[in-house]
Amino acid sequence: MTAEWSQWPRRHSRAVDVVVAVLLCALATYASRLADDGNGQGPIVVRPASLAVFGLAAVASLTLLSRRRFPRTVLVVTTACGIGIGAMGFDVSILTAGAAFVAAYSLGLWSSDLRTAKIAPVISGGALLIASLAHDFTPVLTGGRVTLIAGVLVAGAFGEAGRNRRNYLSALHARAELAERTREEEARQRVGEERLRIARELHDIVAHHMALAHAQASTAAYLLRSQPDQAQEMLDQLAGTTTAALRELKATVGLLREDDSDVPLEPTPGLTQLAELLTSFERTGLTLSLSITGVPRPLSPGADLTAYRIIQEALTNVTKHAGTAAATVRLVYSRLVLTISVTDDGGASSEPGRGEQGSDGRGYGLIGMNERAVSVGGHLRAGRGPDGGFEVTTELPLEPPKIFDHEDRTP
Repeated sequence: MTAEWSQWPRRHSRAVDVVVAVLLCALATYASRLADDGNGQGPIVVRPASLAVFGLAAVASLTLLSRRRFPRTVLVVTTACGIGIGAMGFDVSILTAGAAFVAAYSLGLWSSDLRTAKIAPVISGGALLIASLAHDFTPVLTGGRVTLIAGVLVAGAFGEAGRNRRNYLSALHARAELAERTREEEARQRVGEERLRIARELHDIVAHHMALAHAQASTAAYLLRSQPDQAQEMLDQLAGTTTAALRELKATVGLLREDDSDVPLEPTPGLTQLAELLTSFERTGLTLSLSITGVPRPLSPGADLTAYRIIQEALTNVTKHAGTAAATVRLVYSRLVLTISVTDDGGASSEPGRGEQGSDGRGYGLIGMNERAVSVGGHLRAGRGPDGGFEVTTELPLEPPKIFDHEDRTP
């Protein structure tokens, strides 16, 4: 309720201006009846109301209705009306020149020229003071004259303070709108990044497990007639592969749900599961060799997942496209980076653009691996190796050691 009442003058500014104009005109007309009796007892009623004062007060009050659009003109007109009242022999006081006070306040509040808003009230107050002295020079400093000049200056100062407060609130409002837009843009960016991350996870999971399932199913079909026992073992492995694929897909797609699930998620894969990953590929008939150089050091969670997914995707491409039965995985730990290389032995289908082809001829798998490496501060290279095979090499940053040594980038 209080907030509504405080907003009422702003919503009904025209009605407020009319009320102020009527009151000022009435006060100026009433003040024309007053005069100082010279006994120090203050002004007393000594004459009837002056029609001339009423006319000038009415002009000044009507001019106030335009104080928001033309504050400088309104101040000039109201000051001139106050001087006119003094020229007719009446006291120039806070009552007869009240319109000039309101005009000085409006100039400080609405004028776009700050210099004029500071100087004009001083000139107006000085002009009214001179008009008051012309009517009665002695004594020079009376309470009414001090109030006259101080009132105009204080009115201008209050107007300027109101303008500063309005500008401050406008700046706060603009800053709040900017912050809101920034939050919305940041939220959209984060949603886009999360969708891209989930898309990479889905691609890696589906590509890896589908490649394994295809290889296991093909091997089982080949062994079904001649070696049924090995075919049955391969089918069991196929069931395990599809189960693992469904489990990882469920965990990844579950991130898209709006509500939180009470089902515990599996740990994020990393290099600690590298042996299990290589074993799953070896079951498809791929011969793998693992080489680790240097002292293994921890990676950040994002880099650890990236290393696992890059090895997984690279071996998946070897299984699907290399036309070879052997590959080598090398991990080289130095002081600052982990270098990972996955190299096949140069099958007939080994080529830089292998994998799912995008519109530009590059494989989506290679694009995804490169984006993963860049997202954690590393970089990736893919192409023909020195021995004719296809090689994927990536460098990922390691967590800084607690005690720095003098090793360089090579072990």
